[in-house]
Amino acid sequence: MSRIGLKPITVPGNVTVTVENAEVTVKGPKGELRQPIARELTINQEDGKLTVERPNNQRRNRSQHGLVRTLINNMIVGVTEGHAKALEIHGVGYRAAAEGQAINMNIGYSHPVRVVAPTGVNFEVKADDKSRVTTITVSGIDKALVGQVAADIRKVRKPDPYKGKGVRYKGEVIKLRQGKRAGK
Repeated sequence: MSRIGLKPITVPGNVTVTVENAEVTVKGPKGELRQPIARELTINQEDGKLTVERPNNQRRNRSQHGLVRTLINNMIVGVTEGHAKALEIHGVGYRAAAEGQAINMNIGYSHPVRVVAPTGVNFEVKADDKSRVTTITVSGIDKALVGQVAADIRKVRKPDPYKGKGVRYKGEVIKLRQGKRAGK
């Protein structure tokens, strides 16, 4: 039995949820999101709560039950509060600058790397001169898109296992390797 799938989803008053032709549409103050769902599942809405139900215990229905409930919950959170991922750039001379809907990063290559934000995603860049760490905040209403853009930015220069330089998620701990040892 899916424990997550059985939990009801609380729908705020300023959010409308409609289900048509196996597609869920969520409208809120920050925008609108659409998500296709499995046709076998049914979504009931009553008294400001959504419940996802499955017709039987077939393997496919069980696997989709918790997934659909989580996707709908993420959509509701996205259109009310939004989602954000923070990245940090560590390294001497490594920096980033926002230019409209894109960021330019100087991170150890012979050329600056430009990352353009897709529709629905915003970048915010803050540089801390004291600790020499630049923070990039990726925000938007679609959780999957925000996470994918943050992963793509991190992929440009992954953290070095020897010095720790590169782009990492905020709070990510990099276990540094020892490197070569001189003599014994």
